[in-house]
Amino acid sequence: MGTKNNDNGHSAGSVAVDDPAKVRNVVLVGPSGAGKTTLTEALLMTSGVLTRAGSVVEGNTVCDHDPAAVRQQRSVGLAVAPLRHGDIKINLIDTPGYADFVGELRAGLRAADAALFVVNAFEGVDASTTSLWAECAAVGMPRAVVITRTDHHRADVGTAIAACQEAFGAGVVPLYLPKGDGLVGLITGDTAGFEAERAELIEAIIAESEDESLMDRYLEGEDVDQATLIADLETAVARGSFHPVVPVCAVTGTGLPELLDGIARAFPSPLEHPLPEVTGLDGIPRPRMEADPNGPLVAEVVRTAVDSYVGRVSVVRVFSGTLRPENSVHVSGHGMADRGHEDHDVDERVAHVYSPLGSALREVPYCVAGDVCALTKLGSAETGDTVSAPDRPLLMSPWRMPEPLLPVAVVPRSRSDEDNLARNLNRLVAGDPTLRLERNAETHQMVLWCMGEAHADVVLARLRAGGAEVDTEPVRVALRETFSGGAKGHGRHVKQSGGHGQYAVCDIVVEPLPRGGGFEFVDKVVGGAVPHQFIPSIEKGVKAQLARGLRDGHPVVDVRVTVVDGKAHSVDSSDAAFQTAGSLALKDAAANTGLSLLEPVDEITVHLPDDYLGTVLGDLSGRRGRVLGTESDSTAHTTIRAEVPSSALLRYAIELRSLTSGTATFTRRFVRYDPLPG
Repeated sequence: MGTKNNDNGHSAGSVAVDDPAKVRNVVLVGPSGAGKTTLTEALLMTSGVLTRAGSVVEGNTVCDHDPAAVRQQRSVGLAVAPLRHGDIKINLIDTPGYADFVGELRAGLRAADAALFVVNAFEGVDASTTSLWAECAAVGMPRAVVITRTDHHRADVGTAIAACQEAFGAGVVPLYLPKGDGLVGLITGDTAGFEAERAELIEAIIAESEDESLMDRYLEGEDVDQATLIADLETAVARGSFHPVVPVCAVTGTGLPELLDGIARAFPSPLEHPLPEVTGLDGIPRPRMEADPNGPLVAEVVRTAVDSYVGRVSVVRVFSGTLRPENSVHVSGHGMADRGHEDHDVDERVAHVYSPLGSALREVPYCVAGDVCALTKLGSAETGDTVSAPDRPLLMSPWRMPEPLLPVAVVPRSRSDEDNLARNLNRLVAGDPTLRLERNAETHQMVLWCMGEAHADVVLARLRAGGAEVDTEPVRVALRETFSGGAKGHGRHVKQSGGHGQYAVCDIVVEPLPRGGGFEFVDKVVGGAVPHQFIPSIEKGVKAQLARGLRDGHPVVDVRVTVVDGKAHSVDSSDAAFQTAGSLALKDAAANTGLSLLEPVDEITVHLPDDYLGTVLGDLSGRRGRVLGTESDSTAHTTIRAEVPSSALLRYAIELRSLTSGTATFTRRFVRYDPLPG
């Protein structure tokens, strides 16, 4: 990001608003390639924010400013693009459509009060978009549909609308339809030739009317005036029960003014959208906030980036109160320990408040409740953190994020890259809730858990852009060892080489325990052969050797070690000597019997359409998986529960997506260690 305003034809001017009723926060949702970024660019030009539109192919759009987005020619992060339509400020929130970047999409849903589903006119609706529609419906988020790329040679608006109606269900009805080189409004325009479509629209609107007598009067032949229809339509859209469809063409500009007018008039303001739950730092719920500029400050970081000129940039949605420059704020988080970060809870000072336009930052005097802004140099702020007043610190409920399931092991290319790698990793993890950092103490690997290959590619590119040259290596699975049978072990540590000597002898019996049995230590020494104070020393030496491993360096588990005899010296015996003897006794026992390798096993839950059930079950069998059960639901989907060796799941996030055309999801959790075949 940067503070320049017009490198790309941007028009300058203040974009601050005073009244939340004059704000519309709209997230653009749809698959990669649907045309969300191109549509945003066209709307910015239509409203006068841009003097010329950029191109995704040329890499000069407002929203796809990230070098990774330019290289991949698709959005990889959330971007905000505000514009004005009349006296309404519309914050367009462009989000990636590719599944790897779903975390950015969920952040966009959190920041928005309504969703614009973007579907192109020749490819229909994919399963992930249908799933997101259902997710928005579950929380009552208002939705509308935009049919894009209507100038494509394979475009068929009627077929696209039918596909949306089939995928999204009731309430999806066209508000405009193509006619000649433009559109005809089915309420306000000359609908000759569209009588059936107009009747369908009017009936759908009346069905949502709060005037229960209106439908009866309409069916009896009474004309319903346009003002009533438009008012009922706007109410139904804001309520989330009616979803108008508007065809547009970003190239010719067809439908863009109508779309902006619909957003401004029918989508809800922040005053009409319920705010997330808020608690104190003590976890006790607080009264639900309202979008009141004079209320207590509650804002949330929905995106974090680092700019080479201005440092850390936090994109923030203000839910209550007003953010002003030079004010102190409290930054609190839910804790990122599972991603390599600890809880943080600090006061910081806001230097400047900006209105973001893609990568450009335009300074504003304040940001009121309901609006979106950018703050710079909040050193502790991470995506998902709450920004509130220091004298009344609060915490917003977190939004749901998917678990990253693709591990990538990274190593610095040289010693000089180690510091850069550590610094850049912390920065990336702070800004990306779908990226998890694991420093595996057993395999001695640094593992990045990503959403998929495209996500991993972006993460690695950002590391290298930050000055950290890194390589990847195969991810190693942490194995275990155990005794395959019982064995006796003799440990003798005797040294008499001048000065104080060392003397310790112990005899042990080692027995394997059932899987998950852990470690047991038993003292059966009789007659004081080993003085009582040295028994814990033997245990300490045995446990240390178990942790170090006996053959290949893997920790040893599921054994019972019993001390049965030994010898001590009145002068030369010591804690250290008996620790060494215990270690030697365990090694001797291992040499007297076989050791078995154990591998970790995970339980996975796969949710998928029924059409792919046989394919996925066959694939799980090839991974040495054991199916525990399947459960079908009413949506033609099945959930599979299975146990699969962890080593067979290293690339499962990619391979499952390929097997099911991106329609399946899965979760995993460790359950136990099992013997490694062969």
